[in-house]
Amino acid sequence: MLGFLLRLLPFWVREPLLIAVGSVLGVRIMYLAVRDHDRVAAGLGAVFLVFTAIRVYAVIRALRARRNPSATASADGAAVDAAAQPQPQAQAQAETGPRPGPDTPKKRKEEEHNAWGQAVAAVAVFGALAAALWVAPRFTPSDDNAPQPASCSGEAHEELPKAYKHTPQPVTGEELCKALNRPDLAKLLGTPGETATTVSSTNNTAPLTDGKVAQPEAEVTFDTYTVNVSATYNELSTDQYVKLMKFGDEKDIKTLTVLGRSAVLSSDHTMKLEINLGSGGSGGPVEEGPLARTLSVALDRNDRGGYCEITVWSTSGALPNDSALLGIAEKVLPEIPERPVR
Repeated sequence: MLGFLLRLLPFWVREPLLIAVGSVLGVRIMYLAVRDHDRVAAGLGAVFLVFTAIRVYAVIRALRARRNPSATASADGAAVDAAAQPQPQAQAQAETGPRPGPDTPKKRKEEEHNAWGQAVAAVAVFGALAAALWVAPRFTPSDDNAPQPASCSGEAHEELPKAYKHTPQPVTGEELCKALNRPDLAKLLGTPGETATTVSSTNNTAPLTDGKVAQPEAEVTFDTYTVNVSATYNELSTDQYVKLMKFGDEKDIKTLTVLGRSAVLSSDHTMKLEINLGSGGSGGPVEEGPLARTLSVALDRNDRGGYCEITVWSTSGALPNDSALLGIAEKVLPEIPERPVR
């Protein structure tokens, strides 16, 4: 049916239409083939481009034929016509000049302008259609099998520990998760092509505090890095925290200011715990895990106590630049209310 309708169209409408559609589809398919490393799609895109090139060549030949109609006649045909023409008529034409035929230069010029108008109109209409087809995938749901990023699980029905009720304006684990699980988080880590595989959050309390200090946290895992964010609502200032670090095993300690708040960068190893689910059900000893980089920032500009920690690590031991932690902090900290004056 489509082929029949195309044959009904005039040449100067049909050919520009085929060129516009073929070029857009060919370029689009080749782009997808290169992105997905699909050889079959690359071959299909090449077929569309070759088809388009053939149509362009046909249009160019047609234009040349319209501009020089005498060039389309063969040399042999011209010789035969000249020999068959009577001499008196040729002499009369030589004396009076060539008789103007029905295809005058003015008429040819008008037809050429009309053909160009049809071609331009067709290209404009179907160019707009091709542009709509090009941008349509960006605004329609994808039906491929690409993995979707993990989302934060709701904790609306979870009862908060008492420490959260006694803490002014505390952030919850779910709120931290929404602040951390950003669409640009992988780009901030320097791995823009990755998608979050695991997302979790908890409303814990700080260890060794008898459940009296709220410490919510959230964690997002990618193929390369894992990011953990926690907020500890204790009375420890950043200066006091830095002094404690110097007595511990933290490495590469560096004090700085983030969004007008006191902050410190440090490095330490994570803990690795293996659980054996075999017949014995016993787990192995706690081992030293890969190195992690942590940025600790005060919960308020006056450093009255409490801090937010952003920790990044990977199973391979590789770490991103410190600028990645600073970029994450600049996005997450505004979502955490500053600690009010007590």
